[in-house]
Amino acid sequence: MTAAVTETPIEVSLPSCEKGIGSVILKPDSVDLIAGVQVQPISLWPDDRGYFVEVMRMGQGPAGAFPAASTQVSAALSYPGTIKAFHIHKHQTDYWAPVGGMLQVALVDLRAGSTTHGRRNTFYLGKLRPWQLLIPPGVAHGYKVVGQEPAVLVYVTNRFYNPDDEGRIPYDHHGIHYDWETQHK
Repeated sequence: MTAAVTETPIEVSLPSCEKGIGSVILKPDSVDLIAGVQVQPISLWPDDRGYFVEVMRMGQGPAGAFPAASTQVSAALSYPGTIKAFHIHKHQTDYWAPVGGMLQVALVDLRAGSTTHGRRNTFYLGKLRPWQLLIPPGVAHGYKVVGQEPAVLVYVTNRFYNPDDEGRIPYDHHGIHYDWETQHK
């Protein structure tokens, strides 16, 4: 399955959620996934020297439809405890591949009229769960670095960076009401 390029801007609508983290996604085909979000294990090839990770193959996988002429590959290193949230795009699709450390990834569907509007998903991704994640336009996204080491996120976008397409919502927005605290379950 590949992602289509979105030309029409997504209309967003902030929900009013109870405090929490939404559905914790433990398998790539979970019925609780936000509509349009895709999850697939990352190909990881370990040996006695370390490991090799296939971040993306052009024309294949969740980001296979990204156009070569406007696809951008970036990486971010974040220190333990850092929260980077929430970002949202009107047009851009994000493809995330955490390749070091561990992230608590939070998604919330803000697309007006979506069948999953207001649904929140939480993923624990990184070296202990090497999954790639496709995030469609209109789905707010963010993460917190969990554990004791920095995390490295490689992300691929179907469009070059455009500040007019990127929206920001505070990590503690009262409508999203995402609980970033350790859950102590």
